[in-house]
Amino acid sequence: MSEIDTQNPGDPAYLQIEGAIATITLNRPESYNAINIEMARQLEALALSVEASEGVHVLIIRGAGKAFCAGGDTKLFIDNRDDLAPPIEELLKHLNRFLLILRRMPKIVLTSVHGAVAGAGLSLSSMGDLCVAAATTRFHPAYAQIGVSPDAGGTIGMVRLLGPRRALQMFLSETAFDCEQAERMGLVTKAFPEEELENRTQEYAESLAELSPAVLEETKKLIWQSTEKPLADQLESEMCSIIRCMETEQFKKKLEQLSG
Repeated sequence: MSEIDTQNPGDPAYLQIEGAIATITLNRPESYNAINIEMARQLEALALSVEASEGVHVLIIRGAGKAFCAGGDTKLFIDNRDDLAPPIEELLKHLNRFLLILRRMPKIVLTSVHGAVAGAGLSLSSMGDLCVAAATTRFHPAYAQIGVSPDAGGTIGMVRLLGPRRALQMFLSETAFDCEQAERMGLVTKAFPEEELENRTQEYAESLAELSPAVLEETKKLIWQSTEKPLADQLESEMCSIIRCMETEQFKKKLEQLSG
């Protein structure tokens, strides 16, 4: 049984925590989990809850229904076509805070995607630490096709995963690509048959959660800061991080096993 279960059929996103694994589910299946202001607010609040949960080591982000996330909610754009800036700023204010929490929290964030992964959904998939996907998943950059530039961390996650030129080509020239191509590009860590995605995601999360929390925290921090820090500073960070890991009880137990 879950320790925390905030599932409500009317909520645009909900949180479940069981042991060391938390799951945030995008919950607007009727719109293929398109992100509106209410969902963005909820995601920010749920991420703060996960960040504050010391017993959680891995966060799964998934989508309810037939798709992970079809991007931003076009109804929001249509309803506010005469003055788009205020609602878009409000949506992205909360969504950007959500993404910042994902990157700074000392937990591994695992995005689990299926169906359509488009626009902001594609960007979100790249802002997790790792991404698993159903083999039938279709990825749609979408931004250029509707006349806008990327958001939701797309120019961060995709550039770090693909490099600037490949990311630029993807956002400007590609209309869609499949899971096999996404795996070759490095966007997807593991691919599973669609009917196995939920169980295999859980198994993968459990294997990560068995690692030392210090290993997860320090490795995540080192990896994501490596493109921003000067070489000497990064080497110093590596030294400090490995010493912190060696001071944990988990490492001391490993040493005892090795010496025995």
